[in-house]
Amino acid sequence: MLRRAQARPPVHIHTPEEIEKMRVAGQLTAQVLQMIAGHVRAGITTGELDRICHEYIVDTLDAVPAPLNYQPSPEYPPFPRSVCISLNHVICHGIPGDRVLKDGDILNIDVTVIKDGFHGDSSRMFLVGEPPLRARRVVEVAHESMVRGIAVVRPGATLGDIGHAIQSYAEAQHCSVVREFCGHGIGRLFHDEPQILHYGSPGEGMVLVPGMTFTVEPMINAGKRHIKSLPDGWTVVTKDHSPSAQWEHTVLVTETGHEVLTRLPGEPL
Repeated sequence: MLRRAQARPPVHIHTPEEIEKMRVAGQLTAQVLQMIAGHVRAGITTGELDRICHEYIVDTLDAVPAPLNYQPSPEYPPFPRSVCISLNHVICHGIPGDRVLKDGDILNIDVTVIKDGFHGDSSRMFLVGEPPLRARRVVEVAHESMVRGIAVVRPGATLGDIGHAIQSYAEAQHCSVVREFCGHGIGRLFHDEPQILHYGSPGEGMVLVPGMTFTVEPMINAGKRHIKSLPDGWTVVTKDHSPSAQWEHTVLVTETGHEVLTRLPGEPL
């Protein structure tokens, strides 16, 4: 989600009934990523991967792909595909099309599913063949950054605790954290409050309480953090063309800690 500075509405605290619907949407989202993994290979186009995801979401899961025609504000054109696919130095919001995957690519596939009015949102990185060491490394750093951010989620923790856990690890690995985009509250709305910055200081910001649901989705660059937006109105790339990686889960704050709603049973983060 694009970070916004204007006054923000209060955070929605989900009821048990709403949380159960969030669990369903989250599990369906995870199933899409599990399914598409078997199709990621050299020679396939990003548009074909999008088509496979779309048909699976609509025909198999009887759900709705939230990105399709999504327009968060007037300055954005409607997003024309059902998933975002971001390759190599693309940070986020890559539009699937005619690009053919080749050996050495890294890519993020970002899936958001709507089921019974509730959203599940998750993304993961995929490697095609043997990417260069720098690309493989930023994929690993981004994953561990997300894991560390999620690990601190519990009642009484703050949003700054999450950001600090991510930023301190990523920068210690000589990578950088993209600051223009952030995680977000999610539920009936695709992008809701609170904003989850992936940098910050311990103890600062909103205090977490049970019933909050939001994404943790750090965007980590192998080089500098600066970004550039492309003319299509959506695609964002690293300004220095360094590889970038992102992982994302939807997380629920529980009475005793957290629950990752977009992780399938038995699967690692």
